[in-house]
Amino acid sequence: MIESFYLKEHLSFKEERLHFKNGLIVFSGPSGAGKSVFFNALLSVFGFNISDAAVLEALADNELPLEEYGIDKETVTIFKSIKQKSTRYFINSQSISQKALKHLASNFISYLSLRDTGEFENSSLLDLLDGFAIKNECLHAEKIASYKKCYGKFVEVKKALEEVKSEELKINELKEFAAYEISKIEAVNPKTGEDEELMEFKKRLSKKEKIQEAIMQAEAIFESERSVNSALDLIGQNSALFDEAMNFLRGIFESEMQKINELEDIDIESVLDRIEQISALKSRFGAIEEIHEHLKKRKEELIRYENISFEKKSLEIEFEKLSGELEKAATELSNSRKKFLNPLEKLINSYLEKMYLKPCSINMVKTEPYDLGAEEMNVTLQDIEVKKVSAGEFNRLRLSFIAAANEIKAASGGVLILDEIDSNLSGKESMSVANVLKEISANYQIFAISHHPQLSSCANQHFFIWKKDDESHIKELDEDARIEELSRMISGANITDKAREFARILRRDNR
Repeated sequence: MIESFYLKEHLSFKEERLHFKNGLIVFSGPSGAGKSVFFNALLSVFGFNISDAAVLEALADNELPLEEYGIDKETVTIFKSIKQKSTRYFINSQSISQKALKHLASNFISYLSLRDTGEFENSSLLDLLDGFAIKNECLHAEKIASYKKCYGKFVEVKKALEEVKSEELKINELKEFAAYEISKIEAVNPKTGEDEELMEFKKRLSKKEKIQEAIMQAEAIFESERSVNSALDLIGQNSALFDEAMNFLRGIFESEMQKINELEDIDIESVLDRIEQISALKSRFGAIEEIHEHLKKRKEELIRYENISFEKKSLEIEFEKLSGELEKAATELSNSRKKFLNPLEKLINSYLEKMYLKPCSINMVKTEPYDLGAEEMNVTLQDIEVKKVSAGEFNRLRLSFIAAANEIKAASGGVLILDEIDSNLSGKESMSVANVLKEISANYQIFAISHHPQLSSCANQHFFIWKKDDESHIKELDEDARIEELSRMISGANITDKAREFARILRRDNR
C-alpha cells in the first residue's frame, strides 16, 4: 500500500502531506478545485505521468523486485521526484529512469483512466480466463505450459525452415560467391607472419642503394688504417683496440654488402606483387589469422549449400511433426478454455447484475496459433462493442472485470487508482459501484475521485480538496466534516436539513 504522499509546488498546490490507510480512499470537492491535478501528482511520483512539481515523495510498503533495477531494499520503499531544470526520479535515494520506474511501480499499481480498455484486450481476457480455469482445475496450467513449449519449438523450426528456403532461392549465387572467396584466398595462401616478413624485406629494399653508397664512402677509412697504426707505434700506444674496431667495422660492411648482393638475385616484382595480394586480402578480411578463419567458414558454408536440400527435407519433416503437435496442444488448451468460458461469464455478469447492467457476452474466435493460443477473445454488451457503449456502462463493465479478477486471483497489497469510476451514473447505479469497490477494497488499496455521495460514504478515508485564492488545499475529513461534504454533494452549496439527514443515513448504512 501507499503509506504517505508529499507534494511541493505542483500547479495550484503549494505543499501537502497526506497519510493513507488500507481500503477505499475517496477524494471529493468542487469542480476545478484540483482533484485531477492531485491525482496527476500521485501518478507522477510512480512514473505514470510527467509532473512540474518541485518535489513529490511517496512511501510504500509493498515487496518489490528492487534488486532487478540495482536498487537497495529498505524497510519502506521511498519514491521521489525532484524538478529543477528537468525532472529526476529516485527510489531509496538511488536514481532511476522514468521508464524503469513506471515498469517497477506497475508491479503493485494499476491505473485505470477514463475509457481505459486494458481489461478488454485479448491478452488480458485470456489471462483472466486462464486464471479462472487454473483456480478450478490445476491441469489447465499444464496445458498452457505444454502449448507454450510446443509453440516455442514450432517457431524455432519454422524460422530455420524459412531461412533455408530463402537461401535455396539464391543458392547458386551463394555457392558461386563462397567458391569465389575460397579460390581467392587459396590462390594467395598467405602464411602466418608472412606479411610482416615481406614488409621488412620491402623496407630493406627501399634503403638498398642508400646503404650501398654510404658503405662505399665509409670504406675510405680503411685507406688510413696503416697510417694510424704507424702513428700509434711512434707514440708508444698499443694498436690492438684500434685493430679490433677496424676488423669489427669491416665485418659489418661485408655482411651488409653480402645482403645487398643477395637482393640482386631476388625477383623484386614478384615480391611486390605478393605484398599487394596479401594486402588486398587483409583489407577485405582482416589479419592473416582472420583470413584463415574466413576460409574455413566459407568451406563449411559451401558444404552446407551442397547439402541444403537434405537440411530442408529434414526441417520440413520436423515442421510437419511439430505442426501436428501444436494443433493438438492448441485444441486441448482451447477445449479447456471453452469449458470455463461460461462460468467466467456468469461470474462477471453477477457483478454486472449488482450494478444494474444487463449481461455481457465473452466471445472466443478460433485463429491461427500464436504465442497465447489459437483463439482471440472479445467482449460485447447487448451485442454492442465495448468501445461503443456509454461512459456509465463502460465504467461499470470495466469494474465488473476488475472485481472478477480480484475474486479469481485473491490479490492482496495492490493499489488501484481510478479516475471518476462513478461518473455519468444515477444515484442507484453509483451506490452499486460503491458496493463493488468496497468489496474489492478488502484486497486492494483504492484511490478514487468521486462526485457522488454514494461512493464517498463507503470510503475508509475521505479527503476534501478545495481552492482558495487560486491555491488548492487538501485535508482528511473527520466524521462531522464527512457528513457536511456528503450533504454538499447531495444538495449543492445550499445544504438543507434533508440533505444532512440523507448523508447520515448513507454513513450509517455504509460504515
